[in-house]
Amino acid sequence: MKQSGTWNKAFDLEKSGLVGLGDQSIIHWNYDEMLLQKTSLTRSEGVETNKGALLVTTGQHTGRSATDKYIVRDENTENTIWWDNNKSISADQFDLLHQDFLVHAKNRELFVQDLYGGADPEFRIKVRVITEFAWHSQFIRHLLRRPEISELAEFVPEFTIIDLPSFKANPERHGCKSETIIAGDLTKGIVLIGNTEYAGEIKKSVFGALNYFLPERGVMPMHCSANVGSNDDAALFFGLSGTGKTTLSSDASRTLIGDDEHGWSENGIFNFEGGCYAKTIRLSAEAEPEIFAATQTRGAVLENVILDENGQPDFDDGSLTENARVAYPIHFIPNASDTGMSCNPKNIIMLTADASGILPPISRMTPAQAMYHFLSGYTAKVAGTEKGVVGTQATFSTCFGAPFMPRHPSVYGNLLKDKIAKHGATCWLVNTGWTGGAYGTGSRMPIKATRALLNAALDGSLNDAEMRTDPNFGFEVPVSVAGVDDALLDPRETWADKQAYDAEAQSLVAKFIENFEKFESHVDGVVLSAAPQIRIAAE
Repeated sequence: MKQSGTWNKAFDLEKSGLVGLGDQSIIHWNYDEMLLQKTSLTRSEGVETNKGALLVTTGQHTGRSATDKYIVRDENTENTIWWDNNKSISADQFDLLHQDFLVHAKNRELFVQDLYGGADPEFRIKVRVITEFAWHSQFIRHLLRRPEISELAEFVPEFTIIDLPSFKANPERHGCKSETIIAGDLTKGIVLIGNTEYAGEIKKSVFGALNYFLPERGVMPMHCSANVGSNDDAALFFGLSGTGKTTLSSDASRTLIGDDEHGWSENGIFNFEGGCYAKTIRLSAEAEPEIFAATQTRGAVLENVILDENGQPDFDDGSLTENARVAYPIHFIPNASDTGMSCNPKNIIMLTADASGILPPISRMTPAQAMYHFLSGYTAKVAGTEKGVVGTQATFSTCFGAPFMPRHPSVYGNLLKDKIAKHGATCWLVNTGWTGGAYGTGSRMPIKATRALLNAALDGSLNDAEMRTDPNFGFEVPVSVAGVDDALLDPRETWADKQAYDAEAQSLVAKFIENFEKFESHVDGVVLSAAPQIRIAAE
């Protein structure tokens, strides 16, 4: 086995899953971003934009393959995994798959990154990522946290990911349903990814592992972004992809802690990652200046973005996918946190892209309502985020991250409830979806209005605002906020057909109630009383 780059002389080959590679295998250890980009260009994996960012395409998979994910079912996971939400394979099937991966990787050129998942030294895990593509190595070096060079000599991984896009699974042999597979053995600490070039699978595999391991240590893993103001007023932004986590947390007036995945321990909150993975469709310098600037920086990785004749990204062109993205280290954002850690949050914002056009643009929730809506996780899947999604699809994704939740939602819900009770936080529901009608009739919520409402919530001015009670969901909604059209704050007033609004509202309430039936035995009466109400007659 030939080696190049900065590597770990004490590495454990068996733990890394590298045993069995041929003598002709070339392993590039811990290349930095610029060397990886140069290597990617040499290998024709991508091209450079006119600003020096690396642009790549990901083939048939331009989003996560949620239906191709598997977890090994063994004595450790039998009673700890939420099997209603996670598909299983046997330990024998996984071992066979692992051996086939090693055979496939034999005598190939591979790239290895030794990284941390988690900013807090007390709770982070050591992750080794082995990739077939140089740009995948560059991507994950951006997205996870990079150890100091002095730490690499003694780096022994606790979790290993092997990513081979050219590997095709055999459903009959490996117990899967297609040639694409993302399989994890949580007991052995190994994830195998095959037949997909979409790099997001790598980062979400680390998130899934942390979601499994951290609750046992009293840490709440969260699918959220986070930032903090000058008064130590940290805020969390929960939401699925496409709801605005990255956009709304990238605020020049506040320090960015992270854009997607965090933990909440007794020490406060901490970023799982060391970079950002932002959607770029219709990105503009005016609306999202920090993210736009990152796309113009050498070393950023653009996925499935179209270049114009001058080599400039055309972010309005979604011909490859609506899920075009950019990956970059968090220091590309000028006001990003160096430590990735902060205090306990003062505000918790739950983001939803309401495709029905019913929910107000911002609502203040009681702790019980927050628990109800956290477990509900109502939003709309946006085209391209997952394979097969076209337009928008209304969905209930519990904890605003069901695809990444290995344990039962009640585990995460109870952790959140306990931490809100202990540390105190004001909870808000923010609709970044539609207004003036449902998807196809109404229009997307203006981002300027959303930012103005969020600023008022975060600076405390909304605490003194006049509030009305939403007749359908019971939470408090401001009557007037400076810089925002009053009519926008009352969704019914934005609809031309008020009776159509009333009918749609009651339909949405019924969906909430039906969806929550599976959680009723896991929550107390206070949370159950926070459910929306079906009214006998619309106003």
